[in-house]
Amino acid sequence: MTTQTKPIELHYWPTPNGWKITIYLEETGLPYDVHYVNIGKGEQFEPSFLKIAPNNRMPAIVDPEGPGGEPISVFESGAILQYLGRKTGKFYPTDERSRVEVDQWLFWQMGGLGPMAGQAHHFRKYAPEKIAYGIERYTNEVNRLYGVMNKRLADRPFLAGNEYTIADMASVGWVKPYEQQGQDLNDFPNLKRWFETIMARPAVVRALEVGQEHRRNIAEDKEAQKVLFGQRAS
Repeated sequence: MTTQTKPIELHYWPTPNGWKITIYLEETGLPYDVHYVNIGKGEQFEPSFLKIAPNNRMPAIVDPEGPGGEPISVFESGAILQYLGRKTGKFYPTDERSRVEVDQWLFWQMGGLGPMAGQAHHFRKYAPEKIAYGIERYTNEVNRLYGVMNKRLADRPFLAGNEYTIADMASVGWVKPYEQQGQDLNDFPNLKRWFETIMARPAVVRALEVGQEHRRNIAEDKEAQKVLFGQRAS
């Protein structure tokens, strides 16, 4: 078990992707300092942030006690979870067969649940005009993905099996705004049980409170929408 003497720098904003990392840090008790990246004001484009997150997306971390005792920066929430899991030995098994189970559900979230739920949010709440095709397409896809989770959780308590892992941490924040995605958890009883179990964990409660005072309704903030949804290659 690694002993962390210097806090990890967490570059963060309270969103489903940001929550993944606060959940992990709270669950493990690793010391960390929060550096807020106000994505509605465009702080993700600051040169200092781009040095550690070239895709101009949070979260990102800087671990002052990285491999060999030297600092390391990591961007992409899934990569951060894997890095911290390897570093601490917690919530990320070392057995290859078990690790594959975790990895495939982590990548499933990164490539499926997160992007599709994000598109559902966009077309249902933020798009300047209601586009029925976009709303239906992404709402239905999220419904399908919820069904995948519900089936998976029919005979095991967590996504990767009997143990709570980074795969669960990665997914729960994207289920939290289920109503905004046009979903009803009562239609997915196994998923609902999983969701309520994780949301009741004290570390998860603490993690979701980090930065809540900064959250606001982006649907009513036209300037923030320009920053978030009007981005083009520079």
